[in-house]
Amino acid sequence: MKTRVVITGMGVVAPNGVGLSAFGKALKTAKSGITHHKVLEDLKFSCQIGGIPEISEALKAEYFTKLQLRGFNSSGILYGSIAGIDAWKDAGFKVHPDSDLDPDTGVIFGTGASSVDKFREAIYKVDEKQVRRLGSTVVLQTMASGISAYLGGMLGLGNQTTTNSAACSTGVEALLMGYDRLQAGRAKRMLVGSCSNHGPYIWAGFDAMRVMTYKHNETPEDGSRPMSATASGFVPGAGAGAMVLETLESALARNATIYAEVLGGEINSGGQRQGGTLTAPNSKAVVRCIKNALQNARVTAQEVDVINGHLTATVKDATEIQNWVTALGRSGEDFPYINATKSLIGHCLAASGAIECVASVLQLKEQFIAPNRNCDDLHPEIAKLIAKKNIPTQLKAQPFNIIAKSSFGFGDVNTCVLFKRYKV
Repeated sequence: MKTRVVITGMGVVAPNGVGLSAFGKALKTAKSGITHHKVLEDLKFSCQIGGIPEISEALKAEYFTKLQLRGFNSSGILYGSIAGIDAWKDAGFKVHPDSDLDPDTGVIFGTGASSVDKFREAIYKVDEKQVRRLGSTVVLQTMASGISAYLGGMLGLGNQTTTNSAACSTGVEALLMGYDRLQAGRAKRMLVGSCSNHGPYIWAGFDAMRVMTYKHNETPEDGSRPMSATASGFVPGAGAGAMVLETLESALARNATIYAEVLGGEINSGGQRQGGTLTAPNSKAVVRCIKNALQNARVTAQEVDVINGHLTATVKDATEIQNWVTALGRSGEDFPYINATKSLIGHCLAASGAIECVASVLQLKEQFIAPNRNCDDLHPEIAKLIAKKNIPTQLKAQPFNIIAKSSFGFGDVNTCVLFKRYKV
């Protein structure tokens, strides 16, 4: 018998809402978190818009001590810590610096690039003959596992504490890694999620690759257009999402609130073969990932009610839909409802999967399908594959039981997870 795994806490720091309440409302109202950023204009970026969460100094002070904030310049760790602590509190646990060590709970919290801004700041203060003067705050803010180290220490988590990194698949991969640890009986709870920094030093490479839109600098909320005929590239974003995964037995024993059940999923790679490259997916591997996720979750293709896609507003959106059609054997009006959270927040890179998992579970828990923004002009290739009514552009109150969440990343890596509505 498989160990049943449920979600008992969530936290989110997104461009259109910080905290579950604000984020949930933003999903329902299709509120955009994408704005123009003068720093990108001054640097002559082609894409001068992006999604950056609003974090006040007062809010920072609620999560970090003055000592922790001294010399602090890692937006990714900031976002991840807030989301992770919120998820922990939401699950019914307290945060106290003198709490006992919790050997039954671990953390797997992913990221992409570490704090480039922090490292640059430190380097600019010294020359090569004074490199030992980089400063004591550099290490924790630039090491890849800085986010899991911060959360593990702030919460006193004594099980596995680590950081994963798989480009845009990072968040879903972290969730599935935590799920596997619970399945193996090696923990009772796992705090999982992912985060991403923002800023020119993170986004410049994508701007140089010309994969970001340049057409909406004057109308930023119109910029992120997944599945649209007028999509012209993704809009960069940043933030974090977090979940507390717990065995059902543990959750019931402490009478915890249960958001949803994690049925399982799949992680694989296309090996950069059969059309797959560092930046493009191997469609055969994507289809295999989805099919194996269904098999691992013991779900039939017909049972999938809603899909929260990767859907970045690039030329690969139509390919992604085709891969889902092939994997599920469903098309036209028979295709599940599908939405793209990136239409509201942009592409939050390593944080995208975790934020979108939170969006998926909120929809499942509250029984609504969030609208797609900027998708009235459906891409003609997508229109040939699935019915337009299955891509809602208005909030849809809809009872459903299973939502699938997929993320695909640079390096030709793929993830897919299935969530089910929990019923007592």
